[in-house]
Amino acid sequence: MENLYLTIVLAPLVGALIAGFLGGRIGRAGAHWVTTLGVGLSTILSLYVLKRFIFDDEAVFNGAVYTWLVSDGIRFEIGFLVDRLTAVMMAVVTFVSLMVHVYTIGYMADDEHNWPKGSLAGRNSYQRFFSYISLFTFAMLMLVMSNNFLQLFFGWEAVGLVSYLLIGFWSNRESAIFANMKAFLVNRVGDFGFILGIAAIAMYFGTMDYVEVFAMAPDLVDTQVALFGGVSLMTLICILLFIGAMGKSAQVPLHVWLPDSMEGPTPISALIHAATMVTAGIFMVARMSPLYELSEVALSFVLIIGATTALFMGLIGLVQNDIKRVVAYSTLSQLGYMVAALGASAYAAGIFHLMTHAFFKALLFLAAGSVIIALHHKQDIRSMGGLRRYMPITWLTALIGSLALIGFPGFSGFFSKDAIIEAVGASQIFGAGYAWLLLTVGVFVTALYSFRMYFLVFHGQPRMDEHARHHLHESPWVVTIPLILLAIPSIFIGWYAVEPLLFGGWFQDAILVVPERDTLAQVGAYYDDQWGFILHGIMMPPFYLAMGGLAVAAYVYWYLHRRNPNIDEELQRRAGPVARLLQNKYGFDDFNQRVFAGGSRILGQALWQTGDRRLIDEGLVNGSARTVGWLAARFRHIQTGFLYHYAIAMIVGLVVLLTIFVTF
Repeated sequence: MENLYLTIVLAPLVGALIAGFLGGRIGRAGAHWVTTLGVGLSTILSLYVLKRFIFDDEAVFNGAVYTWLVSDGIRFEIGFLVDRLTAVMMAVVTFVSLMVHVYTIGYMADDEHNWPKGSLAGRNSYQRFFSYISLFTFAMLMLVMSNNFLQLFFGWEAVGLVSYLLIGFWSNRESAIFANMKAFLVNRVGDFGFILGIAAIAMYFGTMDYVEVFAMAPDLVDTQVALFGGVSLMTLICILLFIGAMGKSAQVPLHVWLPDSMEGPTPISALIHAATMVTAGIFMVARMSPLYELSEVALSFVLIIGATTALFMGLIGLVQNDIKRVVAYSTLSQLGYMVAALGASAYAAGIFHLMTHAFFKALLFLAAGSVIIALHHKQDIRSMGGLRRYMPITWLTALIGSLALIGFPGFSGFFSKDAIIEAVGASQIFGAGYAWLLLTVGVFVTALYSFRMYFLVFHGQPRMDEHARHHLHESPWVVTIPLILLAIPSIFIGWYAVEPLLFGGWFQDAILVVPERDTLAQVGAYYDDQWGFILHGIMMPPFYLAMGGLAVAAYVYWYLHRRNPNIDEELQRRAGPVARLLQNKYGFDDFNQRVFAGGSRILGQALWQTGDRRLIDEGLVNGSARTVGWLAARFRHIQTGFLYHYAIAMIVGLVVLLTIFVTF
């Protein structure tokens, strides 16, 4: 199996290298064929691996394929840990990536129009984009298949690097450059905590291997670190690792990079924000469950951060007018649900929602991209409307994605989101009541912003200009086929996966939960079958809140909007300071710009003026030259050119030396 796993990882890398270095020779068709075939091969093999775990009871693979170095007894290796958790992640990552590759053929077909004429950066941009997204898939596979912290960190940083390249892909746009720099810097903040956590593991455990660390962890549970008056080693490690997850998975307050990353082409929005980069933190915490279960403090921290992100980021989606930014804030909110599940020790529910979310959120992003193509890259939902009659496939698939997102009964999101809310409600750790309240209210908010966008885009009277309306038509098959293929699991995957993933012990030893915190076991006590789960769910508050949000959205943005097209602006105007607070995104961006960015510029200015100019230039460089000149001006008077002056100096010197010799 080792060769099979190597093929899964290396196939996208080979495609990326060929498209990247030989793109000018193989052309556009060659680039998209070689990368799509590479990712397609990885997808087929990943689904085969998943099939073996489902039907053939495949044994867990844990082995090193390459030893980089051994230092002070610590082995730094490249290796794979492929278990049931890994198998699910591999299948999700490769399938969504394959859909994005196919979709990109249509979306980026006219990319030359996005570059100035004669731009060197625009030359072979199509091939370069395919190289980047294929390289991204390789990096994500390295991350989820790793069996040690070294390789985990490699994949962690590699997806960050490629996301930087993708977000700023249209480098001729100042907003794109600002967005990718913002993503890079914010992720560096999280990654600093992440690498400190790995360093603490290396220091106290003396190994980078997951299995060895997990086996040793119970023996170090009482170890204290002399920090802040003494803190548990497990708590410190888990919180530091989670800070890294806060950056990658965009949790408050390290969430600010994700909405701005919409400046990149739409396919990377689906790739980064659906199944790959932003879910890396979710996967990492689930993989580290044997460590997190040893620290209730860390779990409470995770739970509170996740719930806070889920509600308050969803509220911002209510006032967004850019179609991609609405979906982006939806991603932030849903990531909060996943993180809250992890904090409640419902790791399986978090991974289940990760999987369902990957399908319906990729579907929503790609449907948004289909709309953007049809409207010649216009993204303001206030200038859309009535697209249902022109784009029936996009309309239907967007409806499916929206219903899955709000947790409509029977759709995939219903099973995973309800399981999370139930599990958090069953949790007894600190912050569980606060988290349950926020997650429950968040269901109403999710339905409201989702169908606000849906009705404003696809229903009502067309509000685009006459030229755009005249050219409206459904997107080509390379765009609509991925939409259809993603819509299928958005409807059905929950029916098949809810029982084994949540209540059937699918993850076995891949995820560890101590019995007293096994909230999913409490939820499972009331589980009979899928229909029973649905009947139970429709009697709970989240269902009525979701239907309430849908009803309000339909009344305001479908019924009233037909009579008053300005009702959305009027409602925001009436909301006054609340709307302004949401439009300003709670002031996070302003604070970061003024305090961190502004403070850094002030510090840099001070170091430049004081350190560089005055101390180094004027003090050391010019100052040393002036000192030498001053000394030279004084000492040159000694050089008179008269022999008797030199003879006297020699005699005086000799007398001084003799005096010293005799005295001492």
